[in-house]
Amino acid sequence: MSDARRPEWLLPHGVTRGAWKYAQSPQIAEEYDGYFATSPLFEFDEQLLARHFAQPGLVVDLGAGTGRSLVPLARRGFRGLAVDLSPHMLRIVGEKAALEDLLIWRICANLVELDCLRDGCAQYVICLFSTIGMIRGRANRRRALEHAYRIVQPGGLLVLHVHNFWYELFSWVGRRYLLTHFWQCLTSRDLERGDKFFDYRGIPRMYLHTYGERELLCAVREVGFRVDELVRLDAQRQRGLRLGWLFGSLRANGWIVVCRKGA
Repeated sequence: MSDARRPEWLLPHGVTRGAWKYAQSPQIAEEYDGYFATSPLFEFDEQLLARHFAQPGLVVDLGAGTGRSLVPLARRGFRGLAVDLSPHMLRIVGEKAALEDLLIWRICANLVELDCLRDGCAQYVICLFSTIGMIRGRANRRRALEHAYRIVQPGGLLVLHVHNFWYELFSWVGRRYLLTHFWQCLTSRDLERGDKFFDYRGIPRMYLHTYGERELLCAVREVGFRVDELVRLDAQRQRGLRLGWLFGSLRANGWIVVCRKGA
């Protein structure tokens, strides 16, 4: 039996069948940079990280993909550690690092199970492009955040991106989805508010958990972080939301939250 067809009960904690297929697909990895070449969120991420990451140090990228965020930081003198469930993504990270002689290490691991990383090993941790939302189960997402808190040094930063559950209110299709979703939550023990399943790049039933603003802030604070900055993203995810104080928790496409571990 191929690794991509691993039985459900053997999948890593928090990893759905769709996410496992995604991670095991060499085609997804090879097409990743081209597929997202025009994504405005990558450019916004880079600008925000440049603003907050002043002193070079070790950056642990949880869900690094092909190094979209680590490579620009490594060019600025940061050391990088790419963590991803996909060996194919990590191979591409290695190729990029070798091409430019960048200091980026790689670990193939599940974000819920990061005991391989020692406490306080990093100055910075990033988890972008809604990677935390790909982990199924509130307890599993909390465990990933606990690892992020554990591995960052006192005074260090976590930068996290998630999508907004309530953004669905602003389209007819979205409102219909919300009505169906609330009914499914009432009738199913396995579904949490914000859980979505959808077909993605040929992979059926990809999973994503979308957050409410209060849920996001509570999640990072419960594990010990304090919030330095909360960026409400506009519809194109290329800048902060204009008039964010005006129903911003509903209007935001998602959030990037910058969190600090106490000294």
